[in-house]
Amino acid sequence: MEVRTRFAPSPTGNLHVGSARTALFNWLYARRHQGQFLLRVEDTDAARSKREFLEEILGSLQWLGLTWDGEVTYQSKRLDRYRAEAEKLLNEGTAVRDGQAIVFKVTPGQIIEFDDAVHGEIRFNTLEIKDQVLIKSDGTPTYNFACVIDDADQKITHVIRGDDHISNTPKQLLIYRALKLPIPQFVHIPLILGTDRSRMSKRHGATAIREYRLMGFLPEAVVNFFSLLGWSPGGDREKMTIREITEAFDLKRIGKTGAIFDLKKFSWMNALYMKEAPLPQLKPLVEENLKAKGWWSDELNPAWVGQVIELYKSRAETVEDLCRQTQGLFTKEIPFDSEAVEKRLKQPGVAEILQEYAACLEKLSNWTSDQLEAACRELAEIRSIKAAEVIHPARVAVTGRSVGPSLFHILEVAGRERVIPRLRQAAATLCPA
Repeated sequence: MEVRTRFAPSPTGNLHVGSARTALFNWLYARRHQGQFLLRVEDTDAARSKREFLEEILGSLQWLGLTWDGEVTYQSKRLDRYRAEAEKLLNEGTAVRDGQAIVFKVTPGQIIEFDDAVHGEIRFNTLEIKDQVLIKSDGTPTYNFACVIDDADQKITHVIRGDDHISNTPKQLLIYRALKLPIPQFVHIPLILGTDRSRMSKRHGATAIREYRLMGFLPEAVVNFFSLLGWSPGGDREKMTIREITEAFDLKRIGKTGAIFDLKKFSWMNALYMKEAPLPQLKPLVEENLKAKGWWSDELNPAWVGQVIELYKSRAETVEDLCRQTQGLFTKEIPFDSEAVEKRLKQPGVAEILQEYAACLEKLSNWTSDQLEAACRELAEIRSIKAAEVIHPARVAVTGRSVGPSLFHILEVAGRERVIPRLRQAAATLCPA
């Protein structure tokens, strides 16, 4: 039997974390078994469905690499199909008309059982289920009815979705049985929770995939981190390629309890991918981010931009973080950290040290990190001070920050034309006379 899974978003909002994780699990299971991953758009709510949301959802899926098989199915184009199936139930007497609506009559006192791949056997009594509207008075199908017809028509073998849908399952099973349709395997995956173990919401951070994309998270890291939200590959493995995740993906290793979304851990994992990301991948992302912030200039030398990225990428958690750390190199105005200025530049004698270091650098014939460091240590020896007393204020004077990569590598990349004027300007305007 060919495995066939589906992801069925509603274009009434952006693709959020929970839905993206659901799409990923469906994609992984289909690819693991050389099956089909289908995309279905639940767009029967014409008032709330928006084209811009649909485009964002499709774009986010493609950005994550979750390509689907075949054409996208739109529920709004299948209204006649839903009505035809509802008419069958009317003719059989299991559904009745209620004005313009068609309602499925639920027989009370029946036990509905199904075996869930994650939670095991689950039972419901139909005393807990009201009569189900199949077709609303405006002619559109309800979620549970359209879902059943679509899954049957598309020959879906595994319905993988959040466990907030468990309560929908008995309602759908009644329809499956009434229409004598094959029943798929249900797989209800745990909800995603914040670090306080409440259901994830905006107060826990960004919820839309597009927000993480704009923040500079890399798609490989997103897929890796999301795959571990409720699933475990076993052992202590965390950083895994998409191929490794796919080969290891097993429904039996999906947990029952809520998955914790820890933004700090997410950022940590993205940092691992930032370190390994090739320059051709990062460069356009950095340029896009800098342009959005107004920090980009078309006069920038592409090779020099690459040097800045390579210097800082191992220290950055995201592209956004990299751009924030390097702002002082891309902009004419230096974004000084007030605490760094107070601690490193407001001390007695710092102005003289910066002026003297600038004078030393003006004499250099070779602008290399080795020569820049040698000049620093020579000055420190002449003044009988520690090299750190030159390094710390020089870093703040040139970058505005108190932390970063090796100062001498920064100075080498920043270039003579930036470094010397900045050292002198800081000495003249920020240091005590």
